[in-house]
Amino acid sequence: MTTPPVPGLPTGLDRVGRGPYAPPGVDASPDRADAAGIELAKVTAWLAANVDITPPFSFTRLAGGHSNLTYRVEDAGGTSVTLRRPPLGELLATAHDMGREHRIISALHPTAVPVARPLGHCQDPDVTGAPFYVMDFVEGTVLHSAESAQRSYGEEQRRRAGESCIEVLADLHDVDPVAVGQGDLGRHEGYVARQLKRWYGQWQQSKTRDLAAIDEVHDVLAATIPEQGPVRIVHGDFRLGNCITDSASGDVRAVLDWEIATLGDPLTDLGYILATWAEPDEHDPPVGSPTQAEGFPSRAEVLERYAARSGRDVSNIDFYVSFSAWKSACIYEGVYARYLNGGLDTTGVDVEGRRIAVERYAAMAAGVARSLR
Repeated sequence: MTTPPVPGLPTGLDRVGRGPYAPPGVDASPDRADAAGIELAKVTAWLAANVDITPPFSFTRLAGGHSNLTYRVEDAGGTSVTLRRPPLGELLATAHDMGREHRIISALHPTAVPVARPLGHCQDPDVTGAPFYVMDFVEGTVLHSAESAQRSYGEEQRRRAGESCIEVLADLHDVDPVAVGQGDLGRHEGYVARQLKRWYGQWQQSKTRDLAAIDEVHDVLAATIPEQGPVRIVHGDFRLGNCITDSASGDVRAVLDWEIATLGDPLTDLGYILATWAEPDEHDPPVGSPTQAEGFPSRAEVLERYAARSGRDVSNIDFYVSFSAWKSACIYEGVYARYLNGGLDTTGVDVEGRRIAVERYAAMAAGVARSLR
C-alpha cells in the first residue's frame, strides 16, 4: 500500500500565483522545458488539442514531496493552468488516481464548494508516462505554518481565513453525493469501522515500538462508534494547508488535494481539522499549524461555526477528535518507519520530529478518549 500524504506536512506550496516556488533542489524556472514528469512534445500537443490555451508552454513544478506532482503551465499569451499527475516511478494500480480527483472537482465545481474549474483529463499514459488532469490556475496563498500565516496576512485576514475554511467544510458536507453523481464514489455505511481496521492494521505492520495508547484508544473507539448520519463526501485531509486563500481577504478560493476523498461520515473531517487546529498558547502540538499565529478562531469557535452553518449535531465531537488524532499517529508511524528503513530520503528531514509527532498524537487521542469510556 502506498503511504498517503501526511496530514499537516508541507508539500512545498507556501504560495501560489506570486511567481515560481519550489522546495530546495526542485527547479522552478518558468523557462524550464524538460520538467521531470513532463514529455514536452506530447504534452504540448495534447494541451493544444484539448485545452483552450496556445503553445508554446512553459512548465513550473509547484509541489515537491512524495505525493502527486503539480505544475503551473503558462501559454504564449500568459494564461496559466494547472496540470496534476502522479509521482514518477512504478505505482500501485489504485494509488494516485487522477481520474478520481478530476471526477470529484468536476462534480463539486457547480456547487458552493470552491474548487478549481476542471479543464481536461488525459487517461493515456503514453502522453507523459501516467494519466493527468488539467484545471484552472487559482491565484492566492496557501498557509502551511504559523510563519507563512504571519508573513502573508494580518490578524483580521487570518481570522477570516479560519472562518472561511470551516464554512467551506460545512458547505462540502451539505452536498448530497448522489445529487452530484458521486453516489458510487465509495461505500455508504461503516466508514469509521473500516478506517479503524485499516489503520490499526497499518500500525501493526509498521510500528517501530509499542505504544500502549494506540491499542487502548483503538479498543475504546471501536466500542463507541457513533451512529453514522447521511453519507457525505469526506475530503480526508481537510485543512488550511490544502486550501488556496485570497491574498487580500483571506477567503478560501479553492480546496486542493482530493486524492483520498471518498464517501463516509462527515464528522471525521471536522474531528481532523479540530485535532490539527493548534492554538497560539500551545507549546507542544503534534505538528506545526498556521493557526498557531494570532488571529485565527479558537477550536471552540470553529466547532460553533460549523454547527451553526451545517445544522449538525456535534455532541459526539470528542470521539471524532480522538479518532483523528489516533489515525494521524498511525500514519506518522508509517512514514517514520519508512525513514528509518531507508524507504524515504531523509535529506533535510527532521526524522526525530516524526517520531515525536506519533507520540504526541497518541497522547492527544488518549486524553480525549477518556471522555468516551
